[in-house]
Amino acid sequence: MNPGRLDLPLGMPNSSSPSAAYVRFLNLVRAVRELPDFPSLDPVEERLLNLFAAAWFQGERVTVLQAMRMSDEVSSTTAHRRLKSLRGKGMVQLISDEIDNRIKYVQPTRLADQYLTEMGQCVDRARQS
Repeated sequence: MNPGRLDLPLGMPNSSSPSAAYVRFLNLVRAVRELPDFPSLDPVEERLLNLFAAAWFQGERVTVLQAMRMSDEVSSTTAHRRLKSLRGKGMVQLISDEIDNRIKYVQPTRLADQYLTEMGQCVDRARQS
């Protein structure tokens, strides 16, 4: 057994089962997280980035205020701190509104786009295996 790698539980010989695909996905995600190309994200940063990605995918523009309130599991203060850390790690950028400079939008950087693309490819590879 490889340390840090998840193996299929005993009694799961069918490598095409949904559980097997999920374990493959988890292993692929772990590998992406360990790539030197991407900064290390703590669970809250990753949760927020995932929430932002879902909104961005729907074509939504996320303000800083909305970002601070997106997760019921994270206080607005913690969300704001993690937003600053995601910005410092080069995963998001803040863009001022064209009309009202007090409004800042959270947008993905090229690095975030690459990270989210890699994660999406993990889903595809796990299903194809």
